[in-house]
Amino acid sequence: MKRPLVTTNEAARHPMRRSLPPVAIAAPAARSEDNDLKLFVLSFTAFFICIWTLLM
Repeated sequence: MKRPLVTTNEAARHPMRRSLPPVAIAAPAARSEDNDLKLFVLSFTAFFICIWTLLM
């Protein structure tokens, strides 16, 4: 049995949702090598500011 090409999202039950284009799944972004270092610096700075504020 051949099915005709469907341009609507069959999973959507509501007529308005059926008229919307299907959701595109994005490819995962390339991970930067310095993400861990940036997160560490951001966390350290935030912790330092919080402690400094409490001590003053």
